[in-house]
Amino acid sequence: MISAIEAFATAISSVLFYEIFGIPFLVAWFVCGALFFTFRLGFINIRLIPHALELCFKNTYVEDAPGEITSRQAFASAVSATVGLGNISGVAVAVGMGGPGAVIWMTIAGFFAMSLKFAEVTLAHKYRYLSPQGKVRGGGFYFLTNSLQNKPYVLLGTGLAGMFALFCILGSLGGGNMFQANQAVKMMVHSFGLTSNPDTLTYVLTGLLTLMVGVTLIGGIKRIAKVASILVPIMTVIYLFSAGIVLMVHIAQIPHAFFQMLALAFDWQAAGGGVVGTVAIGLQRASFSNEAGLGSAPIAHSVTKTNEPVREGCVALLEPFIDTMVICLITGLLITVTGVYHDSSLEGVVMTSRAFETVFPWFPVVLSLCVVLFAFSTIITWSYYGESAFCYLFGEKNIRVFHLLYCGATFFGGIATLNLVVKLSDLFMLSMGIPNLISLYILSSELKRDLDSYFDRLRTGQFVTAKVPSQPPGV
Repeated sequence: MISAIEAFATAISSVLFYEIFGIPFLVAWFVCGALFFTFRLGFINIRLIPHALELCFKNTYVEDAPGEITSRQAFASAVSATVGLGNISGVAVAVGMGGPGAVIWMTIAGFFAMSLKFAEVTLAHKYRYLSPQGKVRGGGFYFLTNSLQNKPYVLLGTGLAGMFALFCILGSLGGGNMFQANQAVKMMVHSFGLTSNPDTLTYVLTGLLTLMVGVTLIGGIKRIAKVASILVPIMTVIYLFSAGIVLMVHIAQIPHAFFQMLALAFDWQAAGGGVVGTVAIGLQRASFSNEAGLGSAPIAHSVTKTNEPVREGCVALLEPFIDTMVICLITGLLITVTGVYHDSSLEGVVMTSRAFETVFPWFPVVLSLCVVLFAFSTIITWSYYGESAFCYLFGEKNIRVFHLLYCGATFFGGIATLNLVVKLSDLFMLSMGIPNLISLYILSSELKRDLDSYFDRLRTGQFVTAKVPSQPPGV
C-alpha cells in the first residue's frame, strides 16, 4: 500500500513541480507572490517591523470584539505551526540536497515571504464570518468566498474555496502532521534507541504521540492556543540556546562557514545542479518552512479578538522572520560549521542531531526534546487548520471523522519512510497556495487601500470597527 501511495505522490508531483528554467512551478508561484506584494505594498517587510513588535509585546485585543483568542495567542499558534521541524529537519534536507548555499536562499525567501504573510492574514481576517453557533470562523475557504461576493468572480471564489479547503485538509494530514510525526519519532529512536528492536520502539513512540494528539484535539482552538502559547517560547529558547552552545564551541569556524554558504549559494558547481538547483531547493524548503502564501496561518489569526485586520496582518508579518530568517539560518549555520553535511548517510533530523553530537555525546537528547515540542505544537495547530477546512466542506457535526483521520495520519507518518512523507507533505501543503494566491492578486488593490487607511487612522488614533458577516458562505 505504501509503495502505491508513493507512486501516486510521485506522479502528481511531476506535474505540480514541473520545472520552468530549473525552478519547480509551485516554488516559482510562491516566489512571484512574495515579490509582488513586497513591491506592491512598499516593502512593508521593513516598514512594519517596529509596529509589529509593539503590537506583539502589548498583546493588543478588543474585549468585546468577535473572536476567541488574543493576538499574542494567535501569533503563538501560527508560529507553533510554522516553527516546526521544517526549521530543524527541513533545513538539513535542504543542505543535504542543495548544499549549504541553499540556506542563504531560504533566508532571502523568508525576507520577501513576510509581505505575503501580511497580505493573506489581513484579507482573511477582514472576510471572516460568525457561525450560527456564535463561533468566529476564518481562513481561505471563507475569505475566498466572501471577498468575491460583490465582484464578477462569485463562481470562481466558490470553486477556489472548495479547492482550498480540500488541499488544506490534505495539507494538515501531510506536512502539518505526517512529516512532524515522522521526524519526531525518528529523532527519539536515534537518541534513545537502546534496544535490539528499533521497529518495536518506533511503533510504541508513534502510538504515544498519536494518543497525545487525540487528547488535545478534543479541546479545540482555545486549548491549542493555550498549549502553543506555553510551548512556543519554551521550545524556541531551548533550541536557540542549545544551537548557540554548538556555535560557540565552533566559533573560530563561523566566519569561514558563513562565507562558504554565501559562495556556494552562487556556485555553478554546487550540489543540487549548480546555482539553479541550489536556489530551487532553498526556495522550496523555505515555502514549506514559513508557510507564507499557503493560507494556513490566517485560519488561526482570523479568530483573534480584534476589529482591525491590518493590525493582525502586522503581527503575522513577524512569523517568517522568526521562522526562516532566524531559526533556519542558525540551523543551517551549525550544520555547515560542524561539517556533518559531508556524510551522505545522514538525512533529515539525524543530520542536525549529529551536529549537536560534536559538542557533547549526550547533547542530542536536548535536541530530541526540542524536536518533540516542535513536532507536537505543529501537529496540534495544523489539526485546527484541517478541522476548520473539514467543517467548511462537511459541517461541524462530522468533526469526529476528521479527528480519527488526523490521528491515523499521525500514526502513519511515524512509521512511514522520510522520502514518502516529504513527497506527500510538499504536494499537499504547497498546493494550498494555488487558489489562495489567485484571490490575493485579485484583491491586491483593496489590500493597498486598507493598509493606507490603517496608517492614516493610526496617526489620528481612530479606528473603524470591522463587521463580521453572520451568514455562512456556500461551497
